[in-house]
Amino acid sequence: MSFFSERANLLKPSATLSLNRKAKEMRASGLDIVNLTVGEPDFDTPDEIKEFAIKTIKDGFTKYTEEKGIKELREAICEKLEKENGLKYEPEEIVVSNGAKHSLFNIFLSILNPGDEVIIPVPYWVSYPAMVSLCGGIPVFCKFNDKFKIDTNDIKTKITKKTKALILNTPSNPTGIVYEKKEIEEIADIVISNKILCVSDEVYEKIIFDKEHISIASLSEEIKNLTVVVNGVSKTFAMTGWRIGYIASKREIADVVAKIQGQSTSAPSSISQKAAYFAIKEGDRLFENMIAEFKKRRDFLIKNLSSKIKYPYPEGAFYMFLNFNDINSNLLSKRLLEEKLVATVPGEDFGVDNYIRISYATNMENLKKAVERINEFVKENL
Repeated sequence: MSFFSERANLLKPSATLSLNRKAKEMRASGLDIVNLTVGEPDFDTPDEIKEFAIKTIKDGFTKYTEEKGIKELREAICEKLEKENGLKYEPEEIVVSNGAKHSLFNIFLSILNPGDEVIIPVPYWVSYPAMVSLCGGIPVFCKFNDKFKIDTNDIKTKITKKTKALILNTPSNPTGIVYEKKEIEEIADIVISNKILCVSDEVYEKIIFDKEHISIASLSEEIKNLTVVVNGVSKTFAMTGWRIGYIASKREIADVVAKIQGQSTSAPSSISQKAAYFAIKEGDRLFENMIAEFKKRRDFLIKNLSSKIKYPYPEGAFYMFLNFNDINSNLLSKRLLEEKLVATVPGEDFGVDNYIRISYATNMENLKKAVERINEFVKENL
């Protein structure tokens, strides 16, 4: 007899984490590995944020907080959303969780009944389908167009009576593409006409180079009422380990999310919440240099990677999604690691089998090595 649930057996290990682990093992054995797998800023959390957190500990702010998060943080999030995104929310419509990933999981637990469908545009962040499945839902995959964006005609064919939500991710992981206002308006029209929810993952909103970020919820009150905005401090402020994400939604959704969170993790770390409060209040000045460095790295890769490699133009986040003449992604990642000591993530886990993802959240020295080795592989094989 198996002690494990069917939902546990559905899960596959994260390819990103397993490849990162293998790359670290190879490096520990003495090999000069260039690791381009993990979606985590290589910068340290700004010192001012750390000092504020230390003061929080010394002040004794180390107890449980209310389920939705401390009010001053939720108020700061409301101020940020209004000032930067044109979105008016009240603190009771905000729920702070243990990272944006936890926020997403809470949402799916809150809205999905067994058999409900969630439309997930391809290519997708690897955890979306797993989360939907774990919460009893059915992932329904939507094709992409020639710009690697949602094929709206395909969405229309995928919506059924069981469709509960659509996921929108801009800037995108794994492609780095950014949706324009006209494209978002088209998606909003579909959401409104079919009365489904839009789960808008905006965690990379500040890591953007060529365009401005537009939150779908800002287009009208009608789409705002059908949208759950997901964001956090992990990427923007290099605070991945602090584990603070949040949602903004109409009150009835926020209340259910808080109820579920109250019976699982209670609330996020009090200390991390205070640190996130400081980060959000201080804003741009804490991360402007980091964004400039990401742009510099992206421009270097675009200029120096072999012209034989194809990819959607990355306008945000810190990823590139590369195609090597349609070579199978698992084979390609394996060969790049074993032959050229460059660790990448196969596109299969993102729903596209002939691409690989690289992250340029690493220093320029590593990127120069990576380009040299990747171009060498291309010269030998393409």
